[in-house]
Amino acid sequence: MYTIKTIPLKTRFLTLFISLTSYCTFGQIESLKQKIRQIVSATDGTLGIGISGLNNRDTLTLNNHVHFAMQSVYKFHLGLAILNQVDQGKLKLNQKILILKKDLLPDTWSPLREKYPNGNVEIPLSELLQFTVAQSDNNGCDILFRIMGGPRVVDNYIKSIGMTDVAIMTTEEQMHKDVKAQFSNWTTPWSAVQLLEKFYQKKILSPASHAFMWQTLTGATTGAQKIKGLLPAGTIVAHKSGLSGVNSEGITAATNDIGIVTLPNGKHFIISTFYSNTKKSDKESDRVIAEVAKAAFDYFSSK
Repeated sequence: MYTIKTIPLKTRFLTLFISLTSYCTFGQIESLKQKIRQIVSATDGTLGIGISGLNNRDTLTLNNHVHFAMQSVYKFHLGLAILNQVDQGKLKLNQKILILKKDLLPDTWSPLREKYPNGNVEIPLSELLQFTVAQSDNNGCDILFRIMGGPRVVDNYIKSIGMTDVAIMTTEEQMHKDVKAQFSNWTTPWSAVQLLEKFYQKKILSPASHAFMWQTLTGATTGAQKIKGLLPAGTIVAHKSGLSGVNSEGITAATNDIGIVTLPNGKHFIISTFYSNTKKSDKESDRVIAEVAKAAFDYFSSK
């Protein structure tokens, strides 16, 4: 059972999002709420959703009171922090980063390790960012954390730009050693939407850094069947996905995707999806996320 509330837009930041809550001026979003209800009725676990129309301002959230484990979604946050250092002149995209053999840990997702299996190579910071954000490389992620001074430095940066419902506390290596550590890196669905909106509005990066990150997100090679899964071929989506893997009980703790979707008319909407504690297969859970994104795409396209 979901409590549905339609609240004037001006009060959107004064209300706790407890279940399925929408904010729009005239209630037009009811059709989208009904579609989301249908999708949720066929799910297990907990599904968190944040949706915002960047032009008409219609918004919707589901389970925004839950702290969802981000998994690799937090590599977007990390990328923003690195690019902020570039904008401050403390780092350069073309500066060479030494990748040592010991940096390339085995038994973790790492296209970086596959390309440079022996390590002891210098690559541009831009390439390391591409591996980490676009290809979701775990080793690249932890190398960037070391460059930043650790996850808490990234957490402090994200909070400094106005994000409060988010925490970044542990590295990929720590998460692989202790499954509980993944829950130290959390966000609410709406916080993810807000961060994407700040990025979209070019409020937190220089034009050059914004363009680099946009290109990186639209070129992401992971999570192709999540937000993008049911959208028309060729739809441009700047997104970052995350996945925990399956535990011994057959439960996936987190499968996520957040992104900015380009509509046929050139306008955009933002969507964040966090699906936790599901026994569905990766294909099935990806389909749930894809159905939510398609419902939002159809709604905003019709307007």
